[in-house]
Amino acid sequence: MGMNPPRKPSPTESPLLFEIDDNPLEETLTSWGGVPLVVQAFRSLGVPAMVRQHVPIKQRERGYDEATMVESFVVLNAVGGDCLDDFQHLRDDAGLKEMLGHEVPSPESARQFLNRFHSEEKLEEARDGRKPEQIAFIPEEADALSGLGEVNRELVRELGRRCPDQLIATVDQDATIIESHKREALRTYEGERGYQPMLAVWAEMDVILADEFRDGNVPAMMAPLAVAKRAFAALPETVTSYYYRGDSASHERELIQWLRDEKRADGPQGKIGFAISARLSEALHRAILQIPEAGWSLYGKADGREIRECAEVDFVPGEKGEQKDTQPLRYVAIRIRPRQEEMFADGSREKHFAVVSSIWEWTPERLIQWHREKAGTIEAVHDVVKNELAGGVMPSKYFGANAAWLRLAVIAHNVLTALKRIALPAELLRARPKRLRFLIINTAGRIVQHARKTLLRLAALADRIALWKEAMRLLQVAT
Repeated sequence: MGMNPPRKPSPTESPLLFEIDDNPLEETLTSWGGVPLVVQAFRSLGVPAMVRQHVPIKQRERGYDEATMVESFVVLNAVGGDCLDDFQHLRDDAGLKEMLGHEVPSPESARQFLNRFHSEEKLEEARDGRKPEQIAFIPEEADALSGLGEVNRELVRELGRRCPDQLIATVDQDATIIESHKREALRTYEGERGYQPMLAVWAEMDVILADEFRDGNVPAMMAPLAVAKRAFAALPETVTSYYYRGDSASHERELIQWLRDEKRADGPQGKIGFAISARLSEALHRAILQIPEAGWSLYGKADGREIRECAEVDFVPGEKGEQKDTQPLRYVAIRIRPRQEEMFADGSREKHFAVVSSIWEWTPERLIQWHREKAGTIEAVHDVVKNELAGGVMPSKYFGANAAWLRLAVIAHNVLTALKRIALPAELLRARPKRLRFLIINTAGRIVQHARKTLLRLAALADRIALWKEAMRLLQVAT
């Protein structure tokens, strides 16, 4: 056999063919040529006016106004910053100030802004109001923090007004754990220190309707109704059909009674179709064990390791204060068995779960599949807020400052969703922040003064520039 000819060396085996100049560019450049699209979405939705109305915390005439601060936090989240010190990196980008029309605050100014959302008085009131057997508590929000929540609700309603064809709203609600090594952070049920905020998401629109910041020791099933009420209150009037999904933390008497009551206070009138993971009480478990074999049917895709089955459960819980005109609840059981007659790690041959619902017209298979879809909405949003926006790293020892930090990440999430829904191509509708940074936000640009105009010249091909211009047109800001 002949010998293979010698291969040409790879260019990756050679040193780079340039040196870094000691002198910085004299031109006004930016690393974030896509930030104007985010800011245009923020302003097009009318968020600055919302902030001016609901978050009046500025104490002196000089310095940054509240809307400038909130916009700067949205920009920080959009570009991938996750701590207050990252504001300095934004300030170092000479072109960013030119594009925004204002300077970005310093890390210390941003810290002082967050601290104004904290109220030691509200914390003391919550501690003093605990029952003797209670350890955990959820403090009432200070006026500034509550106002920031109202900003998010109005933002969602405005986005809903721009998308009037979305008539269905499914609210998915769940808590998540944010680890923190701060001394003030309390231990969660998993043992680590941190916080356990709760979010509620409009599944069809991928926007966060409500958030509630909580200490790590607050059980997920503690007072979920307050978050649910705020979530449904944030929905626009264009919505005509209402649904709700939750895990076992939502299997709580006051919440379920509110969802079942078609004349409910502080919520939409009429039916809310819901499905919630049921806590497996002894009575419910006994009822599941009494289901005859003929009552079980396979559901979902075939699994090589497990057999998944579902069945209707003849079960009526002993509820106190049951209204006579209330529709009965439906219970659907789930049974999971190893396919090879093996045992689970705990020694059992079967695992049982259940879903409690107000929806009777769907088959058990459809109901379970629909309920499981919340994993692709609320859990995905938790992941984005914590790992792709700034919500996963708490910046302060102050509870209210951390609550505001999370809420600002929530607002940033919703602004990015609005940008995608209103102005970007359809293929980017499900793009996460990481993808948007790669394709749009992290685009280099140069600020050029020409014919008494300020121009942004992008390092992009013509079709990309056309996308930018069309997005800016679709996001026109009223003047």
